[in-house]
Amino acid sequence: MAEGGGGPARRKALSLLEAARSRYESLQISDDVFGESGQDSSGNPFYSTSADSRSAASSQDEDDDEEDQGRPGVPSPRGRAARRQEEEEEAEKGGWTRSLRDVPPPHFKDGSGPTRKMPLTASAMDFFQLFVPDNVLKNMVVQTNMYAKKYQERFGSDDAWIDVTLTEMKAFLGYMISTSIHHCESVLSIWSSGFYSNKSIALIMTQSRFEKILKYFHIVAFRSSQTTHSLYKIQPFLDSLQNGFDSAFRPSQAQVLHEPLIDEDPVFIATCTERELRKRKKRKFSLWVRQCSSTGFICQIYVHLKEGSGADGLDALKNKPQLHSMVAKSLCQNASGKNYIIFTGPSITSLNLFEEFEKQGIYCCGLLSTRKSDCTGLPPSMLNNSATPQSRGQYRIRMKGNMSLICWYNKGHFRFLTNAYSPVQQGVIIKRKSGEIPCPLAVEAFAAHLSYICKYDDKYSKYFISHKPNKTWQQVFWFAISIAINNAYILYKMSEAYHVTRYSRAQFGERLVKELLGLEDTSPTH
Repeated sequence: MAEGGGGPARRKALSLLEAARSRYESLQISDDVFGESGQDSSGNPFYSTSADSRSAASSQDEDDDEEDQGRPGVPSPRGRAARRQEEEEEAEKGGWTRSLRDVPPPHFKDGSGPTRKMPLTASAMDFFQLFVPDNVLKNMVVQTNMYAKKYQERFGSDDAWIDVTLTEMKAFLGYMISTSIHHCESVLSIWSSGFYSNKSIALIMTQSRFEKILKYFHIVAFRSSQTTHSLYKIQPFLDSLQNGFDSAFRPSQAQVLHEPLIDEDPVFIATCTERELRKRKKRKFSLWVRQCSSTGFICQIYVHLKEGSGADGLDALKNKPQLHSMVAKSLCQNASGKNYIIFTGPSITSLNLFEEFEKQGIYCCGLLSTRKSDCTGLPPSMLNNSATPQSRGQYRIRMKGNMSLICWYNKGHFRFLTNAYSPVQQGVIIKRKSGEIPCPLAVEAFAAHLSYICKYDDKYSKYFISHKPNKTWQQVFWFAISIAINNAYILYKMSEAYHVTRYSRAQFGERLVKELLGLEDTSPTH
């Protein structure tokens, strides 16, 4: 038995894994987006929304008891009298019904992927400048010099300062971006003699010159009289970046709204002294994104300040559901009429928001939480957990118009709200140890796309720029630059240039740093 490698049990596990892989591939979710997953990605049985899982539940029993039992056929613990009473209660709660009907999936006819073909010889800089072109860098030069001049007029001349040039601004960005690869405690460590020193790039600019540029660095030097937005110092750059995202890439139909991982690097935190940690201020903003779940490309960024008296400030938004609804609307303002399917977490999922999006041609599938979600308009009986033990894969569904409310059990109750998937279409969750767990198609789709985004977060959060300034607008700027570089790498991986050089994400970052610094030796290190 041992010599056979596990016998029937191993063969069954392998067959399940192969089934998962084939279903995963049908999702058209690109594997190994950063070229570094190794065995982890090849052995990860992602869930899917493949065609063979979409067989309609035509054989579903019309009897009410059988509808609540789901695929496993587990008898309902409730009697018919209790069931009829529940039906009467729910009929009064906004028109939710047990009668299910097939809902056709939203038709998506737009193409997806890069909008332009890059040459075989395209460099890392070429991809980066799809989002941060020279005209944006030149504006940074102008604004930095203007700020330095005004600063010295007010606080006294700085004899060590000379106007920054475009070449120096590129080198300045290169030094900052290098911290995303080597994760050094401070960008100034490049010029030190310690572990994080980097003599190969330290000679391009002196430390004192770098610190001068850092002192006066600005995107917008002065506030105009009409400006009321708290992020006025960064907003023009964010607008330009958004235009670059929109013009360079068309996302797939399935997208996710979420907060990416932008917390402190755990290795850095572990090496910080208590005094250094006290000096670091808590982040005063939250960063939300709309992300293509087939490639990981971040289509849109939304920054919300946690403090402020403007229309976006927390004093104007007294509850989190209102805040998260505003975030979702901002992220989807350019998505109307395209039949996108947007996956959301519990903080965004709500009936009112989904119904409003449906009128705009935006369809949704979201995880629901009685603690975090706005449950207005949902039947209370579907929000309460049954005291009777349930089997894995058992589920109940209620429907209102095109909206389906699903309560599915898998070692706990999970609730989903969707108008993007038919409630009579069946799916399955494939687990290595427990095999196939039946579920509605919406649950399978949600698990597939959110699992990919979690994997993407694990990869790309390692490549955020480590420099953490105290000023909020600068924190937002360096996070936005990090996202732009990750997006540039995704476009590189989807181009013909990748098949020539095949750089990993770390190598791509090193190449970009050397090109920004103007070094002739641009070959990646191994």
